[in-house]
Amino acid sequence: MEALAEQRRGRRWGIFFKLLGFSYLVVLLGIAMDWGRGDGIAEGSKFTALVNLDGVIKARGDANAEHVISALQAAFEDKHTAGVILRINSPGGSPVQSGIINDEIRRLRAKHPEIPLHAVVEDVCASGGYYVAAAADKIFVDKASIVGSIGVLMDGFGFTGTMDKLGVERRLLTAGESKGFLDPFSPQNESHKDHAKQMLGEVHQQFIDVVRKGRGKRLKETPDMFSGLMWSGARSIELGLADGYGTVESVARDVFKASDVRDFSVKQNFAEKFAKQFGADMAEGMANVLTRITLR
Repeated sequence: MEALAEQRRGRRWGIFFKLLGFSYLVVLLGIAMDWGRGDGIAEGSKFTALVNLDGVIKARGDANAEHVISALQAAFEDKHTAGVILRINSPGGSPVQSGIINDEIRRLRAKHPEIPLHAVVEDVCASGGYYVAAAADKIFVDKASIVGSIGVLMDGFGFTGTMDKLGVERRLLTAGESKGFLDPFSPQNESHKDHAKQMLGEVHQQFIDVVRKGRGKRLKETPDMFSGLMWSGARSIELGLADGYGTVESVARDVFKASDVRDFSVKQNFAEKFAKQFGADMAEGMANVLTRITLR
């Protein structure tokens, strides 16, 4: 009898786990198919597609080119999209990631000329964030938004003084006279410094060209426009860096005439986000010891 009772308990637990596994698969399938995105959309009706660019723009962060481009492509390819809003809250970041997004926005706008893309700035759209925004048809801001910072920087640390105090000797062996370029544990080399400035100047000019191309005749250039300074949203409109005041809701309602807003932003689950962020933090911790180029 005890054996029969154990078998019955085993079958009940087996059924329970099978049902649990089936429910889990249904949830995964629902997420994969993105159920509900098309719910309530009548034939011929339109909505405003929303893509978020939030945080520092970097390869392993939430605001990376892969995620933003994937969301933009899905938004442009949906037959119900009346217009796309790129909502930006970013202090900047990688010039490479920013440039990739900018190029893809231009490609999508050329491929789908009937679908406008407007950038809506909330708190901050600086440096790499503005690099991306410059590709939009129009840029809308709040009067207190922070806009601009059209410049490039290379930051790092020098530890030679600390090493002298601790009695630590740097032993660096290289093949190639410039292989120890901007080594933080060696005295600063003037020729390396000059080369770094030249490289920064090239990236800065690329940034300037992108802004001029994107804003065109709307831009009212001043001597300090490309100096790295930032301006309020109100001032950015006067300078031609932005086109007017607006929010996601007002642009969807008044500009696109499609008040229904659908979010196409790529969302990571907790496990993916934790794993990527842990790896990114480890890599960034090592990179901070060295020198890096950023648009911020």
